[in-house]
Amino acid sequence: MRHRHAVSSALAVLITAVGCSSADDSASAAVPSPDAKVTKLCQNLDKALPATVDGESRDDPEPASELTAGWGGVAIILRCGVERPPKMADPKVANGNDVDAVPGGVNGVDWLMEKQGGDTYRFTTANREAYVEVRVSDGRDSTGVLIDLAPAVKKAIPEGIAF
Repeated sequence: MRHRHAVSSALAVLITAVGCSSADDSASAAVPSPDAKVTKLCQNLDKALPATVDGESRDDPEPASELTAGWGGVAIILRCGVERPPKMADPKVANGNDVDAVPGGVNGVDWLMEKQGGDTYRFTTANREAYVEVRVSDGRDSTGVLIDLAPAVKKAIPEGIAF
């Protein structure tokens, strides 16, 4: 009887320890479901993405996908092939001529900037054949993030209009 109680106690401790593992701290991101053409562009982007962004190492969110990437846990999350943000229906925003656009783009990539609440901002590419969304949180300066991502976006996602 005593042995059975010890096993039960050990099992309860093990279950508690597993439930509190650091795996629960991993980032998650909804995986977009674009058409085949955009999926191919996003796969090319995934291959071109840098290993580090704004000093953070690549740490992809769950579930694993070529359409999502991350750096620094939840600090920087990229999703490729997202739907057009409703704000981009306004031609002034879509063409980068609005206060919500990053003025002049960043290293040749135009971005729509949207505050998500707290210290989180969402940036979505404009004037590219696929929409790429980058969520930057933790109050970090997004300039370094966009500068580090611009070369990969320019290489993999051609200029044009995404539908």
